[in-house]
Amino acid sequence: MMQHWILLSSDQVPMRWREAFPEGRAGDESVVHDEREGPCHAWVPSHLPDWEETVARLAARGAVVCVLALQPQSREALRALAAGARGYAHLLSPAELLKQVALVTEHQGIWVGSELLSQVVGSSFRALGGREGVQVERLERLTQRERSVALAVAEGHSNKEVARQLDITPRTVKAHLGAIFRKLEVRDRMQLVLMLSRQETPTPQH
Repeated sequence: MMQHWILLSSDQVPMRWREAFPEGRAGDESVVHDEREGPCHAWVPSHLPDWEETVARLAARGAVVCVLALQPQSREALRALAAGARGYAHLLSPAELLKQVALVTEHQGIWVGSELLSQVVGSSFRALGGREGVQVERLERLTQRERSVALAVAEGHSNKEVARQLDITPRTVKAHLGAIFRKLEVRDRMQLVLMLSRQETPTPQH
């Protein structure tokens, strides 16, 4: 059974986090390291000193790490993912949302919240070289319309924005995305960016 730890003192733990994980425990990194048993989900507040190093160490030890921010920002979300976190959310998120974050990240997904997802995807794509860095042979698996959708999504545009750009409906964009993910064997927008930009093909996760 997955254990949940938050790196705060007991009196600092948000009530919503306690509601989401009634059996969850609070403590610093050393306590988590010493007392964890089996699979562990570590929640690291980004206002802690050296939080990125903490995330990296916990992830290296096999923990599923999520970063919690008082003021979520796309740049900080990128730093969290680069450090090894699988999730990034508001520290005061509702209990149901926190449970959803846990479910997605425990199953190898990445969670950054819908309001930040496009920004993070677009920033990552640009950091990896943008359209000039795309491995063209990957796009050859797609139809011309799917290529247009894939590139627009990778650049950080929402489904509605892509629909306006290509003069199609958001539902059609969603359908194209489903086909793109299936053909390229990726499960989300971030994996799509990595698939299009990497020299080597990432191993698909099922």
